[in-house]
Amino acid sequence: MLIAATDGVGTKLMIAHAAGVHDTVGIDLVAMCVNDLVVQGAEPLFFLDYFATGKLEKGAAAQVVSGIAEGCRQAGCALIGGETAEMPGMYGPGDYDLAGFSVGAVERTALLPRADIEPNDVVIGLASNGLHSNGYSLVRKIVELEDLPYDSPAPFAKDHPLGEALLAPTRIYVKSCLAAIKTGGVKALAHITGGGLIENVPRVLPDGSGATFYAKSWDVPPVFKWLAKAGNVAPSEMMRTFNCGVGMIAIASPDKAAEVIKCLTANGETAIPIGEITAGTTKDRQVVIQDIEEAFH
Repeated sequence: MLIAATDGVGTKLMIAHAAGVHDTVGIDLVAMCVNDLVVQGAEPLFFLDYFATGKLEKGAAAQVVSGIAEGCRQAGCALIGGETAEMPGMYGPGDYDLAGFSVGAVERTALLPRADIEPNDVVIGLASNGLHSNGYSLVRKIVELEDLPYDSPAPFAKDHPLGEALLAPTRIYVKSCLAAIKTGGVKALAHITGGGLIENVPRVLPDGSGATFYAKSWDVPPVFKWLAKAGNVAPSEMMRTFNCGVGMIAIASPDKAAEVIKCLTANGETAIPIGEITAGTTKDRQVVIQDIEEAFH
């Protein structure tokens, strides 16, 4: 089967423009597409990009495309082309927008999620490396309220300018997840984007089941704790808006979970059990996160 995905980077691009850092958003663009492919069990084959701007500035555009190429290298797919559109009057000076498109392939019998997800299956969390590409409208609002220049030291990472720290590129989970799938133990994968664990995980759950997560089982990175405090954002809302440290989840049966974790770890991931599948009473595939308040202390 061929699987296709399209996505963008969102208002993270506005921080890239303000900070003058353009070499990482291309990685984000690829990541947002290929991570959505691998959760179907698909291996990305190729990628195309769309770059739109008012007037082409070759320096920034070249940095963006170099990031796209790096993202494709990380995902193991080919960058086969794209479109550069100049539209004077549509975008302000220096502004640009990005969209990406990727196609992957999977054997029909290997399509995820599998139908045998059941109560007591283990939910494995794969660590994120920051905000990834979601929630940046709220991030920009908090930075504005704190009156922080993007070239000032980041409150949560003093050794890095704020703009650079906020632009840490989305982690690409393709190669590690494909390796884990080959163990035969992965029943489902979910890419944790906007909506967090609460809204993304239900997509892969069968009717009549739910999931319980234990927020104290993984480390919430400092950037999320800073945003929660500086923006006075409730922990429950943080979990609904951001990945809060978990960029991808895998579901495996209890007897296969250790093997899946071992494989993911061998392929460079920080992977730990963070919850389990539960029996539900309705069709809404409810997700419950325990210890949310304590996780942000």
